[in-house]
Amino acid sequence: MGESGAEAANAAGTAAAPQRIALWSATAALAGLLFGFDVAVISGAEKAIQAHWSLTPFAHGLVLSAALWGTVIGALGGSWPTDRLGRRPTLVGLGLAYVAASLGSALAVGPVDFAAFRLLGGLAIGVSSIAVPAYISEIAPPARRGQLGALYQFNIVLGILVAYFSNWVIGSGTTNAAGDAQWRWMLGIQALPSAIYLLASLGLPESPVWLATRGSIGRGASVPWSGFLRTPLLRPASLAFTIALFNQLSGINAVIYFAPRLFEEAGLGNAAALLASLGIGVVNLLATGIAVLLIDRLGRRTLMVIGSVGYCVSLAAISAAFAAHAGGLVAPLVFLFIAAHAVGQGAVIWVFIAEVFPAEARARGQTIGCGTHWLLAALVSLLMPPALAAFPPAAIFAFFLAMMLLQLVWVLRAMPETRGMSVDAGMVFVGH
Repeated sequence: MGESGAEAANAAGTAAAPQRIALWSATAALAGLLFGFDVAVISGAEKAIQAHWSLTPFAHGLVLSAALWGTVIGALGGSWPTDRLGRRPTLVGLGLAYVAASLGSALAVGPVDFAAFRLLGGLAIGVSSIAVPAYISEIAPPARRGQLGALYQFNIVLGILVAYFSNWVIGSGTTNAAGDAQWRWMLGIQALPSAIYLLASLGLPESPVWLATRGSIGRGASVPWSGFLRTPLLRPASLAFTIALFNQLSGINAVIYFAPRLFEEAGLGNAAALLASLGIGVVNLLATGIAVLLIDRLGRRTLMVIGSVGYCVSLAAISAAFAAHAGGLVAPLVFLFIAAHAVGQGAVIWVFIAEVFPAEARARGQTIGCGTHWLLAALVSLLMPPALAAFPPAAIFAFFLAMMLLQLVWVLRAMPETRGMSVDAGMVFVGH
């Protein structure tokens, strides 16, 4: 179906009551909460898991990385179910996968089946990063699409905090779980929100844009991959790739994954480092909430400019603080860095990647951006430990600063504003 058909379908879909559209968007975005919970919950269980199965450091890393590599695979292959089966069945399937992954991980009898279920959870995360933004972008009216789409990122951040709190409750002895049961409860408790999401997703309608285009993409006749290497899809493909590239070159995952270690490098004690790490989650949630309110008022590009400037200021200051051995300044400066990320890249990336592609190319196009994002996230987790061993933190943050200066130039010179575009306007937009 051509541009006019998809736009007509979108108009029909957005004619539904605004309250219903908001409810459907919030329901789909709950997959983000499961995403954040799944990513963070392992932090409270990984030491006990290593001890329980007497894992070597290599085996321990291999088992824990299963979820991350599942995410990469899910992001690279997520366009197939999203296009072939439909947005709604894919969202329902995510709920089933999360329920199975959480229960399977909690009840695992050995490291192999544990890794297999963690891989399944990672697959769900990767697919959700394609299916959820696509679904929300296609049901939301242009005036609220950014705000509703950013709910996905807000729920990711909220899920991380919920996981930390859940781990604290279970691990602090306030429950009856003890010993080996604690890590199993930490992982298994995710089955509860997963089941709630699964039941809620059954009430979602199918995307009207997918229904209008299923005569082509539903039979697997979506845009071929070679189509993204030439006009008119080359430009949106390059935009999706570039924003995802800069997302990881900001150092955001390096900070989140290794925050306690970075704070200890700055001279904070172990307890203070852990408390500062919790502060990262709180700042991230608050700043993301502000971004959700602003993304449709100020626009995607404006938020990216604000975030880029915040990146540059905070990264320069962090690098200088480490170089001057002013460890007491590192934690508040890292909080500023997190706020800059949440207002800019964190809020914009999923919305922007879904918006720049036309309906027929949306899911496959998102694979370019999401696949780039998760591949680089995996590489960051692999390369950051040896980088910290080989270079002083000041040099590492100076590198991230250089990358964010490049991002600022890209945003000012090449990034278009997508606020208010019709859902299929990409077919017009990419030609310019």
